Amino acid sequence: MKIGIVGLGLIGGSMAKSIKRHTGDTVWGCDRDGKVLAAARDSGAVDAPLTRDNIGACDFILTAILPRATVQWVREHGRYIAPQGILIDLCGIKRDLLAGLTAVARKYGFTYIGGHPMAGREQGGFAASSDDLFDGASMILTPGGEVGEALLERLRDFFAALGFAGLTVTTPEEHDRIIAYTSQLAHITSSAYIKSPEALRRHGFSAGSFRDLTRVARLDPDMWTELMMGNADFLTEQLERLIGNLSEYLAALREEDGGRLRRLLQDGCEKKILAGGS
Repeated sequence: MKIGIVGLGLIGGSMAKSIKRHTGDTVWGCDRDGKVLAAARDSGAVDAPLTRDNIGACDFILTAILPRATVQWVREHGRYIAPQGILIDLCGIKRDLLAGLTAVARKYGFTYIGGHPMAGREQGGFAASSDDLFDGASMILTPGGEVGEALLERLRDFFAALGFAGLTVTTPEEHDRIIAYTSQLAHITSSAYIKSPEALRRHGFSAGSFRDLTRVARLDPDMWTELMMGNADFLTEQLERLIGNLSEYLAALREEDGGRLRRLLQDGCEKKILAGGS
């Protein structure tokens, strides 16, 4: 197949490297930074630039840029996508893109499907990308409309070949609702936690728990601001719930109520067991 990738940062670059590692597909890529595209070509992750002349030959086009930039790119280039082409955005939110991208897809006759690879790391950019980033990860698809089982099976095979452990199919709304909790709230919590003055005096006093809780505080503020503002309703709901939960622990400590504190801790332990995971 011929795969076009828009944006060669951590996710787009890792997609390109994974495709070249695991398949015999041709990869065409583009990036607003010419040095990044050159590095991708030199490393063998990209065979040639993605241009208006070859967009129409792509079986899949993966957009790995921010939501607003994705909509703008598709509006500018949608006319060049072939009717049999499949556009898959890899953004961290879905509802903000759905109306705009669906309208362009309908206008030019190609298929649009939302996608979100559940993988990442603290550092971004092509230099941080790798051909094993998606090994064992989950790939989420949000078709947003009628998509045949044959196409879903084709996509399942494609992403499985890149190392993904499974494919989750859901709606754009359900995606954004759960991602507000599993990803965006975690980043806000980490960002707020690291602001304590004790963070600068923690050397010799910290171990795994500090490292785990602060890992994602080192984020791209521009990217996460756009993602969080685009999902503000669901994220606000989750943040209010977290603040409410924390206030219960605070009250127990202020009132020196050890029994209440133990019950809260025990309840959290039981919730973790029910939720599963390491």
